[in-house]
Amino acid sequence: MRANYRMQRLYVTADLSLNQAFEATAEQFNYLANVLRFEEGAEILVFNGLHGEWRASVHFPSRKKILLTPMEETRPQPADCDLHFLFAPLKVGRMDYLVQKAVEMGAGILQPVMTQHVQGKIGSVERLQANAVEAAEQCGILAIPKVSEPVKLRDLLDRWPADRRIIYCDEDSATQNPLAALSRISEKSLALLVGPEGGFSEEERVLLRSMPFVTAIPLGPRILRADTAAVAAMAVVQAAIGDWR
Repeated sequence: MRANYRMQRLYVTADLSLNQAFEATAEQFNYLANVLRFEEGAEILVFNGLHGEWRASVHFPSRKKILLTPMEETRPQPADCDLHFLFAPLKVGRMDYLVQKAVEMGAGILQPVMTQHVQGKIGSVERLQANAVEAAEQCGILAIPKVSEPVKLRDLLDRWPADRRIIYCDEDSATQNPLAALSRISEKSLALLVGPEGGFSEEERVLLRSMPFVTAIPLGPRILRADTAAVAAMAVVQAAIGDWR
C-alpha cells in the first residue's frame, strides 16, 4: 500500500493500537500546535517503526496538552530493510544529506566506519538517528534504520559475519561497469561500504581485497563526491541485486 503524502506524518515512541490514546511530547506539542497549528479534531499519520502506520485524531484536553488517538491502521508494518550501509563520516552538512538519502534508498543499518583518510567525525549518534527519523517521516518510510556507534574499518572486518557480502566502491577498479561484479554475487544479505572524500588508502584496499566476503565495484567513468557516490552505489545495488527487483 502506497504512502499518503497529503497528510502530515509523525514518528512517535508510544505503542500504537486502535483507540488507545497517548500524550504528545512537549516537542511534538509545539510542532502540532504552534508549527502546524492543528485544532481539535485534526488528523495526522503516526508510526513508531513497530506497529505500522495509523491515522490518528488530535485532541486538546487542556491548553498545554495534546492526546493522539489512533483510529485506523493505514499501512501494516513491513519487514525491516536488510541492506547495511557502511560509510566514512563526512563534514556535517554533507553527512546529514548522506544519512537522509541512505534512509530513502532502503538502508536498514547505518554504520559509521573510521578509515585512514576520513575527514569528518561523528559528534552525536543521536543527531544522526534524528536525521534518519526525519527522513522516514518525510518519505513515507515505516521501518526506522538504526545508527550504530562508529567503528574502525579493521575492527569491523575482523568481526564481520561471512554470510553478509560487503560491496565497496573502488575508484581504482580496472573496469567502469559495476553490473558484471554484482551479477556474480549470490548472497541475499548485503552491505554497501562507501569510503571517505579522500578515498581508501592503499593499505585499506589491500585489506578489503583480501577478505573473501568483500566485492569491489566501480561507479563509472566520472569522479563522484563521496555523498554522490553513496547514492549512486545504493541505486545500482538495489536495482541489480537488491529490493528493487
